Amino acid sequence: MTRFCGEVGFGESIEEPSGSGVWEDVITEFTYFGDVIRNSRMLREGVSVNDNITVNNSISIVADAYAREHFFNIRYVKWAGVLWLVTEVEAKSPRLILNLGGVYNGPTA
Repeated sequence: MTRFCGEVGFGESIEEPSGSGVWEDVITEFTYFGDVIRNSRMLREGVSVNDNITVNNSISIVADAYAREHFFNIRYVKWAGVLWLVTEVEAKSPRLILNLGGVYNGPTA
């Protein structure tokens, strides 16, 4: 099993400016430690010029109180120098299992 240490991005939707009806994600990053419990990749042929790289990795992090209370806001994980989209979070106290998908292209901290 490979060890993990990296940033996890949490997004909170904020109306900016207040009363405008325009909502944007404000991202906050925290560093977590854990293990890479599944490490694989898949190459999908798409309609674009380049194929899409998708990983099927699972990372188990030791969750603090903030992560346990806000796990539904997790947007991405920084791993191997890339921001990966978190497609699923499984709560197994005291850990969170983060399943990764494609490259994350949204807002960052």
